[in-house]
Amino acid sequence: MAAELGAFLAGARMSLDIAAYDFHLGPETAPAVCDPIRAAAARGVAVRFAYNVDHRNPIPVPPPPEPDALLIASLGVPAKAIAGVPDLMHHKYVVRDGESVLTGSTNWTDDSFARQENVIAVVESEALARAYTLNFGELWAHDLVEETGFVDPRPVDVRGTQVRTWFTPGFGDALSHRIAKAIDRARRRVRICSPVISAAPILATLAQLVSERKVDFAGCVDATQAADVLRQWHANGTAAWKIPLLERVLAAPLSGKVSTPWRPDGSVHDFMHAKVTVADDVVFTGSFNLSRSGERNAENVLEIHDPALAEQLAGYIDGVRGRYPPMSLAA
Repeated sequence: MAAELGAFLAGARMSLDIAAYDFHLGPETAPAVCDPIRAAAARGVAVRFAYNVDHRNPIPVPPPPEPDALLIASLGVPAKAIAGVPDLMHHKYVVRDGESVLTGSTNWTDDSFARQENVIAVVESEALARAYTLNFGELWAHDLVEETGFVDPRPVDVRGTQVRTWFTPGFGDALSHRIAKAIDRARRRVRICSPVISAAPILATLAQLVSERKVDFAGCVDATQAADVLRQWHANGTAAWKIPLLERVLAAPLSGKVSTPWRPDGSVHDFMHAKVTVADDVVFTGSFNLSRSGERNAENVLEIHDPALAEQLAGYIDGVRGRYPPMSLAA
């Protein structure tokens, strides 16, 4: 994965805009990613690197990272730390030459590359790259996450496929409603991979879908994180009304990966980290957990209308689901 990412970076001729939530690489993988960035800058490519820092709110699920500032500084390119206020700068994307975008759920860490399920998309489209460039400009110009994500989610034609790019927090609520509407309109299947599911419109729509049993629904969550969410909601009465909805959804044909719990002194990060929803022939994929906090983070999602891709990713989700046991509320 480090080599694939490095190859994408190495292809830059004019510019690289990088938004990376987490950036931790060991001695074996760092050269594969970092050397192409340094080489690009050395040959005159305009490189900018934005990353997340300084989260002061209560610890979310999963907890925020502490990017390797020394490694970032060693790249020798303009870099900006984006304060996670009020929530996280959670993007993981690269815009190359204003023509290509690499995005998805994968953080730039060894655990993300080797221990987690993730989905990555590479799209060749100047129009779509333009939307990401505008979003990166928001990140670069503003110091707060809440001042970003206001690029309009306009549809773009990519070689005959309709693709729409969503950014949050500017369109966070609208994105959750968009995904919920696609789920509600599904007539054949809904497949989901998401570490947690807590965004109210999506959660309520899924609870109804599960109860009516009219659509083939299945997927996978991170069992450890889902259990943490339930514990937090039991302790915090503000979100307690969502508990029966989540319990209803988790009782559906969902598998749960029992990942290693986070510890302050460091631990393996082996979460079920893929973030993809398939509703009939529509795909939503990117950095966005189906969560309330995701609506408030700086996130990006591709909405892709493509039957072949939907079939491929539905199969991927079923493959992930098959690796793990059915979700247990006692997890």
